[in-house]
Amino acid sequence: MNREILSPHQKALQVNLDASKYGTFVEIGAGQEVARWFFLVGGAAGTIAKTMSAYDMVISDAIYGPCERYVSRQRLQAMLEREYDLLRERLDAKRGDKTRFFVFADTVAARSYTRHDDAHGWLGVRFQTDPRVEPSQIIIHLRLLDTENVQEQETLGLMGVNLIYGALYLHDDPATLIGSLMDNLTAERVEVDLIKFSGPAFATLDNRLMSLQLVEQGLTKAAMFTADGEVVQPAEVLYKKPILVERGSFRPVTKVTLDMLECAQALFVQEPGVQGQAIVVLMEMTLKNLTDGGTINHKDFLDRADLLGALGKTVLISNYGEFHRLAGYLFRYTKKMIGLVMGVPTLKEIFEEKYYADLEGGILESFGRLFKNDLKLYVYPLREPATGAVITAGNLRVAPNLRHLYAYLIENRFIESLRDVNEQNLPIFSRDVLAKLRTHDSTWEAMVPSQVAKIIQDRKLFGYQG
Repeated sequence: MNREILSPHQKALQVNLDASKYGTFVEIGAGQEVARWFFLVGGAAGTIAKTMSAYDMVISDAIYGPCERYVSRQRLQAMLEREYDLLRERLDAKRGDKTRFFVFADTVAARSYTRHDDAHGWLGVRFQTDPRVEPSQIIIHLRLLDTENVQEQETLGLMGVNLIYGALYLHDDPATLIGSLMDNLTAERVEVDLIKFSGPAFATLDNRLMSLQLVEQGLTKAAMFTADGEVVQPAEVLYKKPILVERGSFRPVTKVTLDMLECAQALFVQEPGVQGQAIVVLMEMTLKNLTDGGTINHKDFLDRADLLGALGKTVLISNYGEFHRLAGYLFRYTKKMIGLVMGVPTLKEIFEEKYYADLEGGILESFGRLFKNDLKLYVYPLREPATGAVITAGNLRVAPNLRHLYAYLIENRFIESLRDVNEQNLPIFSRDVLAKLRTHDSTWEAMVPSQVAKIIQDRKLFGYQG
């Protein structure tokens, strides 16, 4: 059954006419675009206790405390906490027994006469699901993609109305709430690359799964969380950093997975543009990696995320099938070197021209996009099961018409073979590990890191029965 998409007018009016909801709106940047909707539709006196903008930095610091950056998660959190405490302090005695209090806050950097770079912002709602209960909270980070300031203001207003309505009426169904954020909006106008739920209404919710929902439902092309499960805005992690990425299904993580990464990292840190700098290491799963039979098994996704978390890895979920699109996304945040770690089978796929039919310039355009900045492919060898021959980036054969292109990339070290690999790991394939652990063949245990084997056994992951 399809969900009815309400207009912003309908959503704001429903909130205004709901006598049990009462709250505060505080907005910094791009005007009072969210509160404006609630005044516009009428009946705002039944909903709005206060609206405020603290544009001046000195005044903002005096109210919410000092902050390194004004458009940040830290500032948003201070706004939500301060205003919610004030609302309860001043109104709880009078109407707390019958009112579900809420606070909406945003801090946004929109285009202006002096600012022309990427517009973005943090939005959040702290709200009660019942009178006098502890509040729950939803925060999001968005990128405004419109080219004119007035359009960005409109987008911000729509997103704020959608977030408030979702928090107050759809909090019992977070997946639907996420989809509703894009009501009356399009992916060409706005991207939501982080969402975090917290509080008693979401006590059993896993925010890693909500990050997947953002990508799965098309609100963003990529989302990220750390090894401890904390969702992060990509710029917080990637900004001006060298980045090393290994793409895979990680179902499960094997000794090859780690050997590949360790060998690549040993070379990456020696690159002239990387030496002496702190690097970011990402394990990337695409929606294609997660899809089985046309659907995504959410428990299976969390099982893989748990294994990567146990190994201390930051996870990137993306919908970038082609590597040149992934590279373009990463270079949005950094101009430092990027390394992509892959096996020979993946490298061979990259040289299949059929994958670039959607590009006017075909495979040449793809490689132009991929290597236009400081990027290198680090390639792990393959031992062919049938012949025992070891194939590396140096002896891989590509289509005859692409041999000169391939030779150019090798000679100029855009593609590099990994060295000092553990050859005992070459026969290991994750599909074989999966088959063995499901058929009670205990030899799979020697094919994965010991901590991974223990987690699989303790929690009976991927069909393991003991």
